[in-house]
This record gives sequence, C-alpha cells and structure tokens, in this order.
Amino acid sequence: MTQFGGKSCLSGRFSEQNVWMRDKAVSGVFHLHLVSDATGETLHAVAKAALAQFEGLTVQEHAYTLVRSKRQLLRAVDYIREHPGLVLFTLVHQELRLELIHQCSLVSIPYFDLMEGPVGLMRRFFGVHETHRPGGQHEIDQRYIQRIEALNYTIQHDDGQALNDLADAEVILAGASRTSKTPTCVYLAMRGVRAANVPLVLGIPAPPQLLAYTKPLIVGLWSSPERLVQIRRNRLATIGEQTQTDYTDLEKVRSEVMTTRRLYEQQGWPSIDVTWRSVEETAATVLNLLAERRDVGP
Repeated sequence: MTQFGGKSCLSGRFSEQNVWMRDKAVSGVFHLHLVSDATGETLHAVAKAALAQFEGLTVQEHAYTLVRSKRQLLRAVDYIREHPGLVLFTLVHQELRLELIHQCSLVSIPYFDLMEGPVGLMRRFFGVHETHRPGGQHEIDQRYIQRIEALNYTIQHDDGQALNDLADAEVILAGASRTSKTPTCVYLAMRGVRAANVPLVLGIPAPPQLLAYTKPLIVGLWSSPERLVQIRRNRLATIGEQTQTDYTDLEKVRSEVMTTRRLYEQQGWPSIDVTWRSVEETAATVLNLLAERRDVGP
C-alpha cells in the first residue's frame, strides 16, 4: 500500500514534508526515484506510462538497479534524501523492502511498492507463497531462448535479405523506406516473434518471392507523404546529405505511398497507418492481427 509519512494514501492526507517537496518542485523539477533489485524494466515502463498522463511537468528520473544488498540500498537512500521526491520500487527481498519503507517513513518521503498489489493478489488466488527471487523474469528459460532466436532471425532477414528464406517467418512487414519496418521487427522479435521486413521501392515491382508467400502474416506499413518526407529529410540531414532527390520529393513520395497502399489492397494484406504511431503501438497492432489469424486458423 502506498504510504505518505507513515499514513496510508487512502486517508488523502499529506505530511508537511510532502507539501514542502511538492511546493518546492512547482517552480523547478520533480524528482522520481526508481529502485529495483533487477534491471528496472518494469519500473521504467510503468513510470513512463503514468508520466505520459501529466503534461507540462519537468520530472528528473533517478534509477537504482540491481539493488540486492543493504549497503547498496542505503547508498540509494542517501541520494533520495538529498533529492526528495516520489519513490517507486520493486524489491522482492523482504528485508530490503522493509528497510526502504522504514527509511522513507523516517523522512516522510512518499513511496509505492509496485509489486505488492499483483503479488499479493496472486498469492491469495494461487494459495501459495512467493519465492522472493529478484530478477526471476530474466532467467534463461525456453521463452528467453525463443526471443534470442527470433532476434537472430530478424537481423538475418532485415531490409529484404534472404528473400528466398522467409517461409519460417511469422510476420513479414512490407513498406516504403522510413516506415519503421526495422524497429518494429526488432520489437516483435523481443516478444519472441520471428519477423522479417521487405522494402518497397517506387518504380520497382514488389519481389515475386514476397507475393508468393502465404504462410507468414504479411502486413503493409504506410505513412502520410508529408510525414514521410519530413522523416527522410531529417535522416539525410543526420548523415550530412543535402542533395534534393526523388527520395524527398513530395509528389514522388505521394505516388510511392499510393502505389504501396494499392499493392496492399490488391494482395489482401492488412495495412497500418504509422504516421503518428510509436513503434510499440505498431507492434501491438501487428500482435493483435497475428492473434486474430491464429484464432481463425488455416
């Protein structure tokens, strides 16, 4: 349960120290401390999702990962005291967890245990006690090996490589240059999905191998021409290229987008508008399409 100055947050009351920290941060920076006994991925993901709901704030994150001894914990606490703020933590070791709660309570620093709710609920549902193993989700098991194999597959089949060897792909992403094909494939691979991608170039027919595949889920990616031009120009600027070419010509890019979308429709491939989507959102949509396909069956 979240606590503020030793009192449950359900009471809705803040201590004087909490009010002082909040008022101080109004004209400056809020401090968010993330304490984990593993890699901190869970904390960062939750913090990112929660912070996205608050606009116009300057929040400085402080991460303390692989905290597995009291000495490491107290070093983190010293820094937290120097920069008071909100503390989020995932500590499965009971002694360290209680020590952090104690230290935060001593100086009325607000904290939240991210694991307590889900673990407590599962404990009651399963009827067994947890094992308190830090970093258990990162152990090398069959799922981990599957993700590594998927990542290797994606690297070997990036940007149209090994076109004759895509039958084992679960997903093939097709699209014009800079439609986030590669990063989306990498994200999917980290979820254990064997993903490949094939570029489509204006004036060049789609590879016949791509059109012949029926087993993998083929998804077309496209973006608005204006956004695509902007991304391509930024890309060229980063490598010092200033020459104007068809690659960034708006009319040419419009034709390119229209041609790729027509191909998707002709082939019956589902397509995704990635104009303002993040890689994570695009990958989530692909995963949904993959799940729907599996439910339907061959």
